[in-house]
Amino acid sequence: MPGYGVKLVRKVSSTRAFAKVAPHVIPAFDRTVHRLTRGKVLPSARMLPGVILTARGARSGLPRRTPLACMPEDDGTWILIGSNFGRPGHPAWTTNLLRHPEAEISRRGRDIAVRARLLEGAEREAAWAAVLAFWPPYATYQSRVDREIRLFRLHRVEEG
Repeated sequence: MPGYGVKLVRKVSSTRAFAKVAPHVIPAFDRTVHRLTRGKVLPSARMLPGVILTARGARSGLPRRTPLACMPEDDGTWILIGSNFGRPGHPAWTTNLLRHPEAEISRRGRDIAVRARLLEGAEREAAWAAVLAFWPPYATYQSRVDREIRLFRLHRVEEG
């Protein structure tokens, strides 16, 4: 059972005001602190597990760093949720992964090579149910948009 602090954050993160302000504040703050601590601290990960995704831009091919909440899975994979805080339009990082699925995440001070795969059909439905159990405000985000929120599963790329 979540504590009061988690319940409050869930409630606040479901508001339209949060969706308006958070995309401009949280990622910039996360990127700055992550850089200053050499990848060891990601402030938003205090409430939800998080990573810094580095993916090549869909058009530019340049590396793009994006702090994201993630849902770690028991088998060592991660689910990324393209909620865009419940705003219209898919976030740019999802388009980047569709075009260039080979990426890297920084998690707890470690850089990990990954390959992203867009989830579809029954696999997506099962992952979506798990995501909603993990962080219920995603249901509110989905209810605000006409698009289906993209889910990606990240698999570690074996070295060597």
